[in-house]
Amino acid sequence: MADIARLTQIIEPEAQALGFELVRVKMMPSEAGDGTQALQIMAEDPATGQLVIEQCAALSRAVSARIDALEEQGDVLIEGAYHLEVSSPGIDRPLTRTKDFSDWAGHEAKISMAKGYEGQRNYRGILKGIGGDIVTITDRKAGDVELPRDQIHSAQLVLTDELIAATRPLDTTGAEEVQEDQQEKADD
Repeated sequence: MADIARLTQIIEPEAQALGFELVRVKMMPSEAGDGTQALQIMAEDPATGQLVIEQCAALSRAVSARIDALEEQGDVLIEGAYHLEVSSPGIDRPLTRTKDFSDWAGHEAKISMAKGYEGQRNYRGILKGIGGDIVTITDRKAGDVELPRDQIHSAQLVLTDELIAATRPLDTTGAEEVQEDQQEKADD
């Protein structure tokens, strides 16, 4: 299995050199269906909170070149074949950094606690924020709950109308043409 902390140390400077902030580095089964792994990198442009395709491609090229250079020197970072997947975090983004829990306070979130956590395992409700290492959420059933960040297995925003309204689009140029093209095809 790949060392995520080591990969993050290698990937983060590449993202920063392009002006991006790293959101998450994760190894997971590849969606290619070929039994390989995928190295998933999520990053964002701090100005927009997202990445466009050209930015994803630039980060992918930079990370590929860096990993290839290290592997040519004999530093095997990932055993076996893998796919590199670089993406924007999306609207219903994962909450992985301390700032995510404060930046997205007021929005609905889902939080799953790590195995062995004492108490309820899954929470869903309005994220209140973070103070120190304690994340507060108003769970639909349990009310206000304080959760130790180091015990959170995963957290992400829930796609709601309020979240969509709060997320500014990157660039809507050409959106009208796409809708018109789709309508013309439907009319044929």
